Amino acid sequence: MRKKANAMRDHIRIGTRKSALALWQAEHISAELQRLYPNITVELVHFNTKGDRILEKPLAQVGGKGLFTAELEEAMHKGDIDIAVHSLKDMPTELPEGLTLGAISAREVPYDALVSPVYKTLDKLPEGACVGTSSLRRQAQLLHVRPDLKVEVIRGNVQTRLSKIETEKLDGVILAQAGLKRLGLDDQITQVFKADEMIPAVGQGALAIECRADDTEMLEMLAPINDEATRYAVEGERSFLRQLNGGCQVPMGVHGTINKGQLILKAMIASLDGKTVYEGEISGPAKKAEILGKNLAKALYEEGGKHIVDALIEEGIIK
Repeated sequence: MRKKANAMRDHIRIGTRKSALALWQAEHISAELQRLYPNITVELVHFNTKGDRILEKPLAQVGGKGLFTAELEEAMHKGDIDIAVHSLKDMPTELPEGLTLGAISAREVPYDALVSPVYKTLDKLPEGACVGTSSLRRQAQLLHVRPDLKVEVIRGNVQTRLSKIETEKLDGVILAQAGLKRLGLDDQITQVFKADEMIPAVGQGALAIECRADDTEMLEMLAPINDEATRYAVEGERSFLRQLNGGCQVPMGVHGTINKGQLILKAMIASLDGKTVYEGEISGPAKKAEILGKNLAKALYEEGGKHIVDALIEEGIIK
């Protein structure tokens, strides 16, 4: 159990995107800070990121890293905000110089979920059914199991993507279970895919609190929010992705769990059409999370993942 820090500053500015989910996440961390330090005030500072502004293209075509984080990070560098709250899965594996992950809070459910009001589950979708997703990782794993399905790329916040079931006549959409749960929309979930059915995105379900690396006061205040087990798990996941130079837009998934001090990582690299999937697993001491992630990435790369990575580079999805 970490000892609470002695709050030294009385006002904290949190940078956040404007979507309902981003605001829930920022307010959740705000409430945690106010619980720990009852005398502080917290201000939410709203940002509109590149990933929020460009909705007419799939994320993989927008290009660049930090699509949902760069504007907040620039504000931190300028001193306009003290911390930024992100969905960890949106964060590049390499942070800008001078910034660090001050805390990663306890992980919410990490899985993907299907919302299909009519058909309910993947196996009951009719041949040729149309499923919406914003993720190439989900697309690849979906087509691996059901190559007959049509996948439509959908963008927007959680509510917008759910509404497209009606507006675009989709038979279902796949979203992160954590986001639906946080917004009180989990009653709309009709199927949850566990990690052996659809490997989640790196960091899915975890919240990251980013701050300036030299802000020792803020780091001390954030320390009680950090969840050690979650941190080890996502360090392994992010190390896997970093080794392959991937990002949140690529068809790779990796999921870490901690059991009695051991980290178990399960990962996959898939072709965009889902026809080729390389999967692997590794385990070892949680404190060696970074090397475990790196070793698993190397193993899958050498097994055949190199051909998929090379194709993704050629198509401009990995830069």
